[in-house]
Amino acid sequence: MDNPLVLVLDDEPGIVLLCKRLLTRAGFDVLDFSDPRAAMDELTRRRVDILLVDIRMPDVDGFEIIAHAQQNQPDIAVLVMTGFGTVETAIRALRQGVDGLILKPFAQGEELIASIKQALVDKQNKRDAARIQTLRPLFSITESLFAETDPTHLLDLILSAVCGHLSCARAAYYRPAADHASLVLLASRGPLPLDGETSAMAAGLARLDVPALVNVQGPGDPATQSELKRRGLVSAMFVPVNRPGGRSLVYAGREETQSPFREADLEMFQILARQAVVAMENARLYAELRDYVRRVEESQQALVQAEKMAAAGRLTASIAHEVNNPLQAVQNCIHLAGREDLPMEKRQEYFELARSELERLRLTVKRMLDFYRPNAATPQDVNVADLLAHVLGLMSKQLDEREIRVAKTIPENLPTVQAVNSQVQQVFINLILNAHDAMSSGGELTITARALRDGVEILFEDSGPGIPPNQRRNIFEPFVSTKDGGTGLGLTVSYNIVSAHGGALELVEARGRGACFRVFLPFGGSQ
Repeated sequence: MDNPLVLVLDDEPGIVLLCKRLLTRAGFDVLDFSDPRAAMDELTRRRVDILLVDIRMPDVDGFEIIAHAQQNQPDIAVLVMTGFGTVETAIRALRQGVDGLILKPFAQGEELIASIKQALVDKQNKRDAARIQTLRPLFSITESLFAETDPTHLLDLILSAVCGHLSCARAAYYRPAADHASLVLLASRGPLPLDGETSAMAAGLARLDVPALVNVQGPGDPATQSELKRRGLVSAMFVPVNRPGGRSLVYAGREETQSPFREADLEMFQILARQAVVAMENARLYAELRDYVRRVEESQQALVQAEKMAAAGRLTASIAHEVNNPLQAVQNCIHLAGREDLPMEKRQEYFELARSELERLRLTVKRMLDFYRPNAATPQDVNVADLLAHVLGLMSKQLDEREIRVAKTIPENLPTVQAVNSQVQQVFINLILNAHDAMSSGGELTITARALRDGVEILFEDSGPGIPPNQRRNIFEPFVSTKDGGTGLGLTVSYNIVSAHGGALELVEARGRGACFRVFLPFGGSQ
């Protein structure tokens, strides 16, 4: 760590020489001046840790030197030495922010060293107190930044926080351009320090890798100071923050009517800027996550519908059988009714029979349309026994072709449940199709229903190979399938439908080695 740099100014060369010798021996770096004008020029060009200045000098008052130093270097510590220690002098020194006062001549060299060290400590304590005072509001600001996940709103929140917390009218947030060699403005408040032109300042800030505080007056790069002054600024801070994809830059500027920034402001701004960049990255990730979730939901909806359409496709043969029978009956009835040798009563009988078959056909088509259009119906009283009989009728051809026997134990007085008929039908079809696929060489499907205290329980048990133990826990998760070519959505869709009705779908222990699924539907439902 560099030694503290002390600038000593006194119109008496002997005092200057004494101070330099004592301070150098104590480990300080010293700039010694007996000419106030030369000292003021040095304070403009070079950063100094502490100013040791005499109050009474023939050409320039010591308090004028102090004001010049504080204007050009706001964080400089000041120790006044005087041979005229009056109360008025002490009060004026305190009002001007002086950090200590020592009387000449020095009784001992240790007194001067101790005063210098104490002035540096007091100045550091003031900085720490100011830093703590400014850091406290950062906690609430940080919470608000991380709570906002919309990038557009977040940018406005960041600029408001910078301007409000640093008492400045200008702020901006830049991100790296595609070539990483320049900056792109995302949002700003007030006139900008960079307006897109190719300038030495713009190029320099794009390459900036450490925080920078630039005051128009005082030590600093003359070209940058001139650029800021041209834009009506007295002080500006730039904090680069590395982020995925390049280096972002956050800027804060104070106008000519305001006081310049201090080192404590830069420290606080670094924390705020880094939190802002992290919050922006957080918002970007949230936006990507929202977009990903939306795409997944859309894909899942499409897959669910595809699963339903696939199940409907597998039922085509049964549907054709179900539709063909009444159509054939209608055709026969109309043909017979057209015979001229039949009496009117017989013709009327055939017409009534045709009308009955057409009504049967209409109901079949309606149920299939409900199957294709989920949520097209509203909850109503559903007779589970009738619905199971209808589904088994639709699937009888497929079950017969695979030599699957169906054993039913369904009470005739089974109570109705409040449910969406087409959706419960879909659950039954999915479970029966799963059993059908599991028994490729034939077998037995046992369907048992009974009334419980608050609903109806239906068990579907097959005599197939069963579900491997390592897959039972995840059987209802999307895309988990125990059969080749399965989408893994049939049980997921069924589980969601039953859950939406306030019921339960679960895999239970089978009596044999096959699989047994339990469906529970409450009397009241929840839709």
